[in-house]
Order: sequence, then structure tokens, then C-alpha cells
Amino acid sequence: MFVIGYEAGSNNAMAGLYHLARLNDRWFRLDEALDVAYQLGLPVDGRYVSGCLLEFQIYIQGGRSAWVWFQELLGVTPPPSQVQKYAVNCSLFQETFGECPDGADDETVRRYVRAYIMMLLGTQLFADKSGNRVHIRWLPYVARLEEMGTYSWGSAALAWLYRCMCRVANRHVVKLAGPLQLLQSWIFWRFPLFRPAGYETFSWPLASRWSGYNPSGSEKGPRVQMWRLRIDRLQDREFIWMPYSSPDVLQVVHPEALEHRHMALWRSVTSLIYFAVIEWHQIDRVLPQFGGVQPVRVPP
Repeated sequence: MFVIGYEAGSNNAMAGLYHLARLNDRWFRLDEALDVAYQLGLPVDGRYVSGCLLEFQIYIQGGRSAWVWFQELLGVTPPPSQVQKYAVNCSLFQETFGECPDGADDETVRRYVRAYIMMLLGTQLFADKSGNRVHIRWLPYVARLEEMGTYSWGSAALAWLYRCMCRVANRHVVKLAGPLQLLQSWIFWRFPLFRPAGYETFSWPLASRWSGYNPSGSEKGPRVQMWRLRIDRLQDREFIWMPYSSPDVLQVVHPEALEHRHMALWRSVTSLIYFAVIEWHQIDRVLPQFGGVQPVRVPP
């Protein structure tokens, strides 16, 4: 568990990840841009999230090694036992940056914030199947904290979720990576039949509604069979096309999410970019989610 103070929280707000950080404080377990904005409170307009994945030194001022840059930004050099290619074990972050000391100077606070944001991105939004490593692709981003709020974190997270769901459709793949709390909350909000009982109150971001949900791992096989049967028997009336349109929901939505510039993006047919992952945001194929009438779909 990461414990950060007011200054770190302010930096998360500047980075555009404040609402996700608040959600993370309550729920540290682990489809459309509209859903990402409402469920996780992430910005969907801004610069695309991309960059180099190899040969970092080419893009670092002075041609320094990526690990020298890591030490300059975070104040530590990970030992070889904690490194796997370009990823660092989460245990290093947890042990080194578990709690920001009282009275820390500004530079120390910024180092803890960088570590916290890298953990937030690497384990919540863009997790791999291991779930215990953080890639150093985020170094160029945390090096410029004041610019992090200019990126479209929501569309990048959605691109990664789409790609992970595509991969898990392969029968040889047994684990699903990506922002799974987004996927689970999307299911619970739109399929009342699948919701756990007793979670009627909600706040912002909307995924926090399920923050106390922790299903039992017992009888996994029978539960999977039961849910498959329920999915097979689903009726069209058991899906909520517009769960965010009710007054109860709108009154807790952050005002910025309702600005016209965001709503225009939700209705855009465009590409979603996350480094080498590019997926299409084909909103024209789900018009009922915006109160429209769905025409006959053309080939994607």
C-alpha cells in the first residue's frame, strides 16, 4: 500500500490520474471512451500515449543509460535481481516507496510521486499478466509530471483492454491482463443480473461503487458454469444501454466529464493508441448507448 500526502495528491491531479488514485485508495485489486471517463474518471482528450520501448538512451538527453535516468528520477538503482529486461519488480517500489516520510523536501516528494504513478499505471491501467512488474517505459512521462495531464489516459487504457480481450479469446491463453476493474464495473453497471447484492450507493468515479466487492475463490468451476448458463439465457431487456443518464448518476458525475469537448470525443470513430497497440473506437456500431437508433452495420 502506498501512502502519500497532500503534495503527492496534488501531483496526481496535475497528472490527470487523481480520480483513479482515489479509486485505488479504496480498491487496490485486481467500453467506450464514455465508460472510461465515467467509470475511472480518466481524461479521454489529449495527446496519445506512445513512445519508444527499446534503446531509451537514444532519446535521453546526453545519451545516458535508461538505468542512470531511473536513478536520477527515483533516487535508487534497482539491483539485477529486481530487473527483468526493461521491467522492475513491484516489490522494489513497495519496499522503497511504501510511505513518504514526514517533512520530506519537494524533491523527495516528487520521487515518491513518480514511483506511485508508475505503480498506478503499471498495475492498474496497463498491467501485464504477471501483475508484479512495472515497465520503465513510463520514465519519460514521470520525468515531466507537469505534462502528464495533457495525455489521453482513458483512450490508452481502452486500447490496452481491447487488445487484451482479443488475446484472451485464443484458447491457449488462460489469463486476462489490462484494466480489469474497468471491465468488471462496466459489466455490473450494464447487466443488473450480474451485480453483487448490497451495492446501491455510488459516488465518483462510478467504479468505486464496487470497492468492497471481493468474491470468494471457492467452487470456481460450478460458478463458471452457472455464469455461462446465465449469459446464454440473457434477454435484451436485461442490458442497460444508458446507465449514466439517470439523475442519480448525473448528480455525482464530475462536471468536467460533462463538458461538450468530452462528449464530442465519446461519439468519435477514431483510433485508440497505446504505444504499439492501435485499436478502433467504433462508436457507430453501438449507437443505442447514446440514445440513437442502430442502423444496419457496415463491415468494420
